[in-house]
Amino acid sequence: MSHLVRIAAAQYPIDEPDTLQAYLDKISQWVTEAAARADLLVFPEYAGAEAMAVFGREVNKNLLQATFELQTLVPAIDAHMADLARRYGVYILAPSLPVAAADGSLRNVATMYGPQGFVGAQRKRVLTPFDKDQWQLTAGEAYTLFITPFGLIGVAICYDVEFPLQVRALCEAGATLILCPSCTDSVAGYWRVRLGAMARALENQCVVVQSPTVGSAEWSTALDVNCGAAGIFAPPDSTLSNDGVLALGEMDKPQWLYSTVNLEDILRLRQHGDVRGFSDWHLQLKSGGG
Repeated sequence: MSHLVRIAAAQYPIDEPDTLQAYLDKISQWVTEAAARADLLVFPEYAGAEAMAVFGREVNKNLLQATFELQTLVPAIDAHMADLARRYGVYILAPSLPVAAADGSLRNVATMYGPQGFVGAQRKRVLTPFDKDQWQLTAGEAYTLFITPFGLIGVAICYDVEFPLQVRALCEAGATLILCPSCTDSVAGYWRVRLGAMARALENQCVVVQSPTVGSAEWSTALDVNCGAAGIFAPPDSTLSNDGVLALGEMDKPQWLYSTVNLEDILRLRQHGDVRGFSDWHLQLKSGGG
């Protein structure tokens, strides 16, 4: 197993594809570009919902109608992502999208594909007011550990990364790399996710990768405004990064952000770093003397 991983995080622009093929072609172009430089590609939250544009603006005035129409495209989107991962020999955290269960309930799902096919899926566990009230999504319940040649990977979808115990559970289960696909419609929202990502990297001594949507989409009531910058964050440590930022994109600019990370460095930090936050976690639960 190699712990060296070349990461690409997308600052992915939401456009208005008029056909499913146009959406799939766009995804292909993005993957082709990044696969030349990376082993692991990370797409944002709700970037898969961009495909709802193919139903036209009138349908998209009703978010739930468009979302249930989207279900007819999900198998083709999944197959396309799996084919790209196989063709280029890379691991891809696919754009998340709302997926309907057998009972009709909707969950926000981020799926990973590798050279051999399906790796696993994570459902968003803590929902924002918009997720619950407007999109009428149902929260996911289980944590998923993605097994890769680079080590165990966890996923905390956008708002999820703002909750310490969720990411802690993934890291205690063995993850050294956390992927955070995000979709935020304000600068404040972007910073909430970014600060959450950096805090989780600090306290768990792990690497956290944020991949946001960017740009505007007048056709969508859900993806209308998108703010952010991709970031690859680590615990601040004199041997790795003084400020905890391994790479940072340009705000709101469509681009791939790249960084090569040796996850063995993370394992060493947990044992020999300036501080030992990962192993000292339990100390905060002890009552102090008086």
